[in-house]
Amino acid sequence: MDTYNVLLIGAGGREHSIAWKISQSEKLDKLYIAPGNPGTAKIGKNVPLDVSDFDKVYDFIENKGIELVVVGPEGPLVDGITDFLRERNIPVFGPEKNAAMLEGSKEFAKEFMVKYNIPTADFAVFSSLDYDDAFKFIQLKDTYPIVLKADGLAGGKGVFICNSEEEVKSRLLAIKKDKTLSEAASKLVVEEFMEGEEVSVFVISDGHTSHIIHNAQDHKRIGDGDTGLNTGGMGAYSPAPILTEDLLVRIQSEIIEPTITGMQLEESAYTGILYVGLMITEEGPKVVEYNCRFGDPECQVILPSLNNDLLDLIIAATEQRLDEKSIQTDDKYRCCVVLASEGYPVKYEKGKVISGLDETDEDILVFHAGTTHKDGKILTNSGRVLNVVGSGKTLRGAIENTYEAVKKINFENCYFRKDIGHKGLKRVSNL
Repeated sequence: MDTYNVLLIGAGGREHSIAWKISQSEKLDKLYIAPGNPGTAKIGKNVPLDVSDFDKVYDFIENKGIELVVVGPEGPLVDGITDFLRERNIPVFGPEKNAAMLEGSKEFAKEFMVKYNIPTADFAVFSSLDYDDAFKFIQLKDTYPIVLKADGLAGGKGVFICNSEEEVKSRLLAIKKDKTLSEAASKLVVEEFMEGEEVSVFVISDGHTSHIIHNAQDHKRIGDGDTGLNTGGMGAYSPAPILTEDLLVRIQSEIIEPTITGMQLEESAYTGILYVGLMITEEGPKVVEYNCRFGDPECQVILPSLNNDLLDLIIAATEQRLDEKSIQTDDKYRCCVVLASEGYPVKYEKGKVISGLDETDEDILVFHAGTTHKDGKILTNSGRVLNVVGSGKTLRGAIENTYEAVKKINFENCYFRKDIGHKGLKRVSNL
């Protein structure tokens, strides 16, 4: 059997979970993670690479005999790392730059959906110079809630649901004042608010064949009851009871297949993971957003459910052999609770000592999202710090097991939501 030296790019909880899954493969020889975190250091070898410097990444690949690169986060994909490495005959799992525009530009994604009759919300686009025009457009429309979306990448924090004219005015002003947001919102998408429940479906594609891996529901708001600011994600559970078999069939035929075919017609065949964020409305499923990679923290509940060898699937995708594969998942439910630094997603402190990491049960997974190692201790190093994942035969069991594990881990000013998965519980009483 051929084995592979693999370089995984990324540093968060998503990448820790990908590294954990890849490390179980019989096809793996050596696993490097750039830059990685204290969690991935126990699975493979962390490499202090600046992944935005593609030349240095390539030099490392050449020096270590890397045979496959797996890209975790969206930034390098949108910046074109796949194109750069493929031009040098390095196999990469992740879409090329033009395909990654499905996430890199909300405007591109919306126009793509309109072109290929993929159901989504009505929208209008304004440049940063036309924010006054955007405000006048919203005033004339006079329909609330209304959704404002930064066109570019904003780390999951560029979407705002406004319930009044005053809220729109204050949000536009805040975007202008925030350097990161204003850069991401050089174009602003104003979108119809869709009523319904959100859910995410994850697809693996080799550019021609695609398979649904699994589904999950993320919890993006900072506060219980989906209140407060949007974050990168405060927790997730899988599978989501709202997604019936009939709905999955519709999503496959009305959304996924037209997306993969549309990208082929755009001469930008999509290879990698496609995250389809959906709103389940009275009219049926509609696309909220595309992402060009696994969700975070959805990845952390999906990969433990996957019975397939992930590395084998990735290799098949890079070699356009996904038609030879089928997806196999277990029958368990999983819940992920994000432990965050108090004050996230605005201001928060770092450097807090984390205790209890070795006190969780064997069936609990703890993925590092924002930690660092210093003087023999694990410290907090970001807003989202740890991802605690529990499983169960029922959704209720998975949630209870996860929160029991959360009690055993602590750091100063630790914050987490206490209602992850409750939407699912409301839907099916016996789960």
